[in-house]
Amino acid sequence: MASADPSVPAGRTAPEAELKHGAISFVDALVIGLASTSPAYSLAAVIGPIVALVGIYAPGVLLASFVPMLLIASAFYYLNKADQDCGTTFSWVTRAMGPWFGWIGGWAISMTGVLVVGSLADTAVRFGLLTVGLDSLAGNAALVIALTVVVIIAMTAVCVIGTETSAHLQNGLILLQVVSLLVFAGVAIWRTVAGTSSLAAITPSITWLNPFGAGGAPLTAGLLLGVFTYWGWESAVNLTEETEDSASAPGRAGIFSTVVLLVTYLSVAYAVVAYAGTEFLTENEDQAEQIFAVLGHEVLGGWDWVLLLSVATSALASTQTTIIPASRTGLSMARRAALPRRLARIHPRFQTPDVSTWLVAGIASAWYVLANIISENALLDSLTALSLLIAFYYALTGLACAIYYRRQLRHSLKNLLLIGVGPVIGAVLLLWLLVRSVIDLNDPAASSTGTAWFGFGPPLVIGIAIFLIGIVIMIGWWLHDATFWKERTGVAPDPGTGDPAPDDPATGAPAAIR
Repeated sequence: MASADPSVPAGRTAPEAELKHGAISFVDALVIGLASTSPAYSLAAVIGPIVALVGIYAPGVLLASFVPMLLIASAFYYLNKADQDCGTTFSWVTRAMGPWFGWIGGWAISMTGVLVVGSLADTAVRFGLLTVGLDSLAGNAALVIALTVVVIIAMTAVCVIGTETSAHLQNGLILLQVVSLLVFAGVAIWRTVAGTSSLAAITPSITWLNPFGAGGAPLTAGLLLGVFTYWGWESAVNLTEETEDSASAPGRAGIFSTVVLLVTYLSVAYAVVAYAGTEFLTENEDQAEQIFAVLGHEVLGGWDWVLLLSVATSALASTQTTIIPASRTGLSMARRAALPRRLARIHPRFQTPDVSTWLVAGIASAWYVLANIISENALLDSLTALSLLIAFYYALTGLACAIYYRRQLRHSLKNLLLIGVGPVIGAVLLLWLLVRSVIDLNDPAASSTGTAWFGFGPPLVIGIAIFLIGIVIMIGWWLHDATFWKERTGVAPDPGTGDPAPDDPATGAPAAIR
């Protein structure tokens, strides 16, 4: 039965229980946004390949990659002001562009969590073993797989037990991670300047911030890698219903987290390139995630465990926080009858979405084990396919912002730039990167397996398969229960005054909720 509450969109059923309001603060949300990106892990994975592409201009590429993220973060901020729904993109796109686009956007968010959680937990296990000197056990595939599943279960339990518990754990993990990265970067820069680098050091220069230094195809490929190092900050906004000052704090946390990430990435990138030089990083590009293990020993000697700990805590923190967007999106979709109602269950004691959270963890664990059975490279290819899903739902959110606020764009220059032009530019940039990703991922030689699946590159096949499965499920649920698809699009209230948009001339319904 539809809710009589006018703040609930048509077709949405009111939940029997609610998430715990005011459970976390702005700082907690900021920390969760940072942790979700897994800074140390992300840098370890991309710094070698980016340097191989653009050389000393790696910091510039990371700077350029920041631009679309900031523009999309602005969209998240303003959309959250209008609709504090934990489903974020799903809810906002539904309001602005209709149920079909909203549903597939929510599906994309949920699937990113499924694809990446296992890999993050795997990295946490491997680097955790390396940190305590158990290198031989880190190479035992069966043991690592078993421990990874245990880590997923443990982190899921933390998510279910309570948002406050999750936030407190993240505060400790992000502190360890940031301190470790800063120690590494500080020592690397100091040894470079002092001339005691053990590798082919290069004197740092401000010109390294020029993203067009390499130009052409290398820049495009570098941006593809750089953009997705920032992915994950929107986890702060997925907790909007559980954050103090829910109308603005989560959105501000998302924006601030991207800025903090930029400073962190540029600092470490400068330190790594200056200390090691481009040749060393290029030669070790194939080691990807292991590059920090090598550099840690070169820079810190016997204290290399500091950097290993940074990557381990980074991956562990992100394992937990990456479950949040997928589970909250599932909750939001179920509350609006876009998925089975069972997924909307709120734990009576912990006030968290326990069913949707455990479901995400279960599917993620199953996919991780299955991918490893196929081959380790299959798991890597599934991670590469993330670029398609991420670019899609970020771009969708940017467009939804401009469409939802379309009647407010002429009210001020600020509205036009921050709510209209900026998010649209961010969306266009991401759509361009999406097209480039499809082209690049179609080459089997560029995949981790190096073979073709059905004549295409494996990452592209995985990405397309995920979208097709989503479409089949969406149509199937629509045929089963069309309640959600009765929702109509709306227009947002003024973000500055909160005044509602004019009533719909055709129906007389309030524009903000129709």
